[in-house]
Amino acid sequence: MDEGAQELSRVGQRALEWGARYLRGVGDRPVQSDARPGDLLKRLPGAPPDGAPDDADAAWDAIFADLDALITPGLTHWQSPSFFAFFPCNHSTPTVVAELLSAMLNVNGMNWATAPAVTELEIRMLDWMAQAFGLPACFHSDAPGGGGVIQSTASDATLVALLAARHRARRLSAGDDEIDARLCVYTSTQAHSSVVKAAMIAGLARTPDDTRCVRLISPGETLAMDPQALSAAIRADREAGRRPMFVCATVGTTSSGAIDPVERIARAMGQGEDRAWLHVDAAWAGAAMVCPEHRGALGAGLEQADSLCVNPHKWLLTNFDCDLMWTRAREDLIGALSITPEYLRHESQDAGAVDFRDWQVPLGRRFRALKLWFLLRRYGVDGLRGHIRRHVRWGEELESWARADERFEVPVPRSLSLVCLRLRAGDGATRALLERVNASGKAYLSHTTLPDASGAERYVIRVAIGGTLTERTHVAGLWDLLRAEADRVLGSPA
Repeated sequence: MDEGAQELSRVGQRALEWGARYLRGVGDRPVQSDARPGDLLKRLPGAPPDGAPDDADAAWDAIFADLDALITPGLTHWQSPSFFAFFPCNHSTPTVVAELLSAMLNVNGMNWATAPAVTELEIRMLDWMAQAFGLPACFHSDAPGGGGVIQSTASDATLVALLAARHRARRLSAGDDEIDARLCVYTSTQAHSSVVKAAMIAGLARTPDDTRCVRLISPGETLAMDPQALSAAIRADREAGRRPMFVCATVGTTSSGAIDPVERIARAMGQGEDRAWLHVDAAWAGAAMVCPEHRGALGAGLEQADSLCVNPHKWLLTNFDCDLMWTRAREDLIGALSITPEYLRHESQDAGAVDFRDWQVPLGRRFRALKLWFLLRRYGVDGLRGHIRRHVRWGEELESWARADERFEVPVPRSLSLVCLRLRAGDGATRALLERVNASGKAYLSHTTLPDASGAERYVIRVAIGGTLTERTHVAGLWDLLRAEADRVLGSPA
């Protein structure tokens, strides 16, 4: 064993022990850091070290000491069992081990030829996950035009889908040099900001508020996209000589977890070869499709979609980053992104090998499929179902507790394990409650605004249950904390 391998073995073991210690004690740390902008910068040297220390062990001692003294105090601890903000960021032993091994292998899976096992394992894992979710057969790799790929995030999947949609529109409008100026993108006002950002990156919008090509569709009473409003917007654009290009439906919106009615949206888009591309962003809620009892609500109409994405790194025991994207129209996706300079040509391409560099924006690719392979072999699909079901069950309990307390209201029905709540006393009191809970360090929550019956935006606290280490006791503890801090905000106990 050479000197480098010996050091890796020794220090790697130390890192694993440090990580295991961190995870065992993360629940005892304040969830949110009290750091202020610039705190760490003031403590870091302004210039890098000139040379390597003579004593490697002493250098590692100093590095690990600074990890404890400088880095962890400046972190918001996403793996805390009392982290309920945004959406969860899962991890598990098999995926952490796979990430470590991927780093040591350090292969670049840009082409089949550069790492055949990387490509073929990814193809199989996307098919496995499609089966686990009960996805339509059109998304499987053996279906004409079907197949899946691992993107880094749902934002990347949305961008890639939008670029594929534009390629299709250009292909169907060959000879029309002005087609780009007439293309239109549609999504709900409740959709993730990544849809508008993708339009900006693609040059279809100059700013987030540029509505010349982007249509934000108002939701219905459930905060899901209104298919009738979508149909009207598409019809108006067609009558004005514009070309509907891309519709993004959301299965589990960030603010409230609303489920856009994909089947009705597909009908509202119309039929025909020139129908817009339908992309479904199921980044968070899609994980629950591993449970058959949730597929009816989450999966209806997916066979009408051109592409779909789900993030296992949110709620399916997979460490960041790992977004699963499927399409039934891979030729348009590849057509939008493929470029093959001479230095990337290889005989495997003539044999029909998949080159996943043509399915994404960057050239280089990490070995992310290893995480899914380890995860499924360690826990099986039943293990993933249990992970989802317990969080949904605890979400049901939290919702019932909030509805039973006359000081609180639940402005929208619970979505899976996401509960939105607020104080009846109003926005100011609700904001103060959130600030007090987060300042306590005992839990971390995030907020949003949701329209009420009059259309006015109201301040709402989001409780997203789904952490790997979260147990029922942590959910119950959060409710006790919310009640106690509500006493202080309102000035009297319930």
